[in-house]
Amino acid sequence: MKQDADKLRNIGISAHIDSGKTTLTERILYYTQRIHAIHDVKGKDGVGATMDSMELERERGITIASAATYCTWKEHEINIIDTPGHVDFTIEVERSLRVLDGAVLVLCSVGGVQSQSITVDQQMKRYNVPCIAFVNKCDRSGADPFRVIRQLREKLGHNAVALQIPIGLEVDFDGVIDLLAGKALYFEGENGEIVREEEIPSALRQEAESHREALLDAASEFSDDLTEAILEEREVSTELVIQALRTGTLQRKITPVLMGSAYKNKGVQPLLDAVTRLLPGPNEVENQALDLDREETPVVLSADPDGDVVALAFKLEDGPYGQLTYLRVYQGTLQKGQSVANVRTGKKLKIGRLVRMHADQMEEIESIPAGFIGALFGVDCASGDTFVSPGKRWTMTSMYVPEPVISLSILPRDNKAQINMSKALNRFSKEDPTFRTFVNDETGETIIEGMGELHLEVYVERMKREYDAQVETGQPQVAYRETITRRAEFNYTHKKQTGGAGQFGRVAGSIEPASDEEFVFDNQIRGGVIPTPYIPACEKGFRSCLKKGPLMEYPVTGVKISLTDGAYHAVDSSEMAFQAAARGAFLEVYRKANPIVLEPIMKVVAETPSEYQGSVMGSLNQRRGMIVGSQEDGPMCVIEAEVPLSEMFGYSTVLRSLSQGKAQFTMEFSSYKPVPKNIAEELIKKAAEAKKNVA
Repeated sequence: MKQDADKLRNIGISAHIDSGKTTLTERILYYTQRIHAIHDVKGKDGVGATMDSMELERERGITIASAATYCTWKEHEINIIDTPGHVDFTIEVERSLRVLDGAVLVLCSVGGVQSQSITVDQQMKRYNVPCIAFVNKCDRSGADPFRVIRQLREKLGHNAVALQIPIGLEVDFDGVIDLLAGKALYFEGENGEIVREEEIPSALRQEAESHREALLDAASEFSDDLTEAILEEREVSTELVIQALRTGTLQRKITPVLMGSAYKNKGVQPLLDAVTRLLPGPNEVENQALDLDREETPVVLSADPDGDVVALAFKLEDGPYGQLTYLRVYQGTLQKGQSVANVRTGKKLKIGRLVRMHADQMEEIESIPAGFIGALFGVDCASGDTFVSPGKRWTMTSMYVPEPVISLSILPRDNKAQINMSKALNRFSKEDPTFRTFVNDETGETIIEGMGELHLEVYVERMKREYDAQVETGQPQVAYRETITRRAEFNYTHKKQTGGAGQFGRVAGSIEPASDEEFVFDNQIRGGVIPTPYIPACEKGFRSCLKKGPLMEYPVTGVKISLTDGAYHAVDSSEMAFQAAARGAFLEVYRKANPIVLEPIMKVVAETPSEYQGSVMGSLNQRRGMIVGSQEDGPMCVIEAEVPLSEMFGYSTVLRSLSQGKAQFTMEFSSYKPVPKNIAEELIKKAAEAKKNVA
């Protein structure tokens, strides 16, 4: 592996769904001679794009897992990570941006800045990743790259500046004019591999001149030499402009925009030039670790291959040879046979095989120097772990992991499926921090949680394909509760006479609501009417009734029981008798205390572009939601509401269709509240039917 970090670029290609990220990556690999034939995403040849190596990705024509590869362009080595566009796989984008130095934001010249472009832009901001923009699909009808540049300024607040203008658009899209070099570029040959330079067509000279002036004007803010040259009307060298643009791009204060059509093989080579000229190398980006021995004091890392090793595991995969861990080395050099420590677990481990990845193919290497991305085999670790030289306790700041918003119950068909399902769930939850699984104690069902319906659908499909786990999915059960609403008194005697000793116990007292606690037992027995050893038995009897309430067999919560009186028999009383007396008293008095059903209420926060605010509020109201407040946040509007969980199933699909896929929501548990009367009656009816069916 070459050791020159100055000529290295770690870039990600991110964008909204269907903007052409994977197609663009495919062309980059072809022009840099990493592959020798071009395959398309929805390839007619049945091969599919190189970077979509998962069978499911090829079938659906979408990217699910980010894929890593590398290539060489004009003596520069470029590590590329192609990321998914669907909001459900947002963690894949998040973990890629965490380890990259720069990014290419791909935008569709027809669709412009869409919701996922906004999400990706926020993620880039979070990790301070400099980017250049590529306006793709200039050959499509309705293409307007200048509208996209305006949207970059207005919607994302970027100081976007065009480095190129198109020669013709839609069907007539022939090439681009390079404003830096003042040349027209045409892409010829079978796959656009020959770049022909010509003079700018006379019809476009005036337009090119005015755009070049705007470009120089924007770039001059970052270079005094360039400003002087412009003021003195000297010849401005291309190198000087590139230097100024680079300075602005690295500070995230300017976003250079290029254009083309990846599918039609136009404009990809100038984009590669821009990546090497304008995006940072590992030496130009400041990365920090936190020193755990000094109360998490930040430590600035240097991309020095001879320093102490600091590497971050950002993605795990279960390959044919065991766990494959993708990592980025920030400092030092990771070598075969070397010992390193995992900061989270404190365990030492020895590095075995090191590889470089090209989508799903790999090549063996001896070491990974600072700034490079590679992978290692056979190491047990979790996503986000930091590996360091023994003796250090430095950790890279962890990734932001959003909370899951949707859950499903899954049921294996047989014992074999049960075993395979456990293996699959174990692996998926380790690989993907946004995918979680647990067993519901109340229903005994296995529940999976994730970022959206597509997210869970893909995992269920992968369970079936990769693990042969035949599972059925159901609607998750809402965890309802029961409680009482008024005080009632009880006086219950348990008497049983059989041959020999009988059973006798009398308990008297009251039951009332206790809003803040699940269960309160208040012993007010005086004068030994119930002997002290039998009091715990009474409490145990009452508690045993809480697991299944007499109303609908949901757990009972918020109850206070006061024991005030009772009686015992010298021979026939026992702990068992008083437990039975308490159970009998509870069942008898519960109905008198006016029991009701409670349901979980979720705090829902929906983020939507302002134009859809009314529709989104209406959809939450329809779901028995109570709007708590709403506020404008730039072009977005944030709506807070409290909505019953039972009404939120399928909401992500509804929200997306209401807002053209631009709105998203998060929800978390807030409190339990009474179910409205009509819904409680429906639940009681359903419970009665279910009992009948069982009987």
